[in-house]
Amino acid sequence: MKIIATLAALLISTFCWSQTVFKVDHFSKDYYGKIFISDTSEVFSKGWVAIYNTKTNKQLIKVAAEELALSLHDGKAKANIKSLPYGEQSLIMYEDYNFDGKKDFAICDGQNSCYHGPSFRIYLAVGEGFRFNEAFTKLAQENCGMFSVDAKEKKIYTMTKDGCCWHQSSEYSVVNNTPKEISIVTEEYHTPFYISTIEKWNGKRMVASTSKSIDLGEEGVDVILSFKVPQNGKQVVLFNLNDRMLYYAVLKKNEEVEFSYPLDAVYQSHDFTFENGAGHLAVNFTNESAVYRVYEEAGKVGIITKINSKTYHWQGDTKTQKGSLKKLTKVKLDNVY
Repeated sequence: MKIIATLAALLISTFCWSQTVFKVDHFSKDYYGKIFISDTSEVFSKGWVAIYNTKTNKQLIKVAAEELALSLHDGKAKANIKSLPYGEQSLIMYEDYNFDGKKDFAICDGQNSCYHGPSFRIYLAVGEGFRFNEAFTKLAQENCGMFSVDAKEKKIYTMTKDGCCWHQSSEYSVVNNTPKEISIVTEEYHTPFYISTIEKWNGKRMVASTSKSIDLGEEGVDVILSFKVPQNGKQVVLFNLNDRMLYYAVLKKNEEVEFSYPLDAVYQSHDFTFENGAGHLAVNFTNESAVYRVYEEAGKVGIITKINSKTYHWQGDTKTQKGSLKKLTKVKLDNVY
């Protein structure tokens, strides 16, 4: 009987220890919070987060969650820790989100944002209480964790991503108590191209501008042939990637990519034809209605483009030439025939 009683006491003790309610205070003289964690031995645990009136002890907000991740500081739970985008984010945030001079609440409701990150429900201060707001909540659900707030500029910022190669940051102002997107910056990386798209609100609609760049010194990139064109200051580049695919690009004076081909890398596609003739070398390809011919012959280099009935000839400066089409005789690329 003594053994059974001891085991029972141990089980009760363990149960009581693992289910814990933490009080969160010192973030407001008017309110305090409580966080219930059903199993403190787990990284993610069921629980709830609640807000109370300090004077009356009346519960104002309560949010249940299937997964809460609570970090303690000297054994205590704290509010308003917000290390964005991937650091610690408190389960209770108390800030002014709609810039009306009254602080609002962001309450964690689980790990529903990008990559199993924390998500929040937003409650705006209304009269003597708080009201759930769907528009602000959407920002803290569909991005990476909680949004950031610039109280001085009265702006809100969000960030989201998809893998290593797609990131998007948005800027919002608050119009009629609702967040309005005024700027979106999308950055993509499609080896070896970096693509940046900026969308700005012009008062009537979002206007987009896109820039594209390339790092020719990146690992896996091998320049086959490059030269500058004196008549327009542009640079023509043929390069291969990982000894598998051939690419063509025209760079502006600021090294931004003006045009590239092919747009999508598809192995074994018939993108280019290579001519290895007596006294001349050439690479040919067709893009929609245009036909291109990059040539190298008798101390000359250049590109001839035919669009409908017109022919354009860019003769390259051999002093700026790097590489040679002869490289294509030594490497077999999937999209060159």
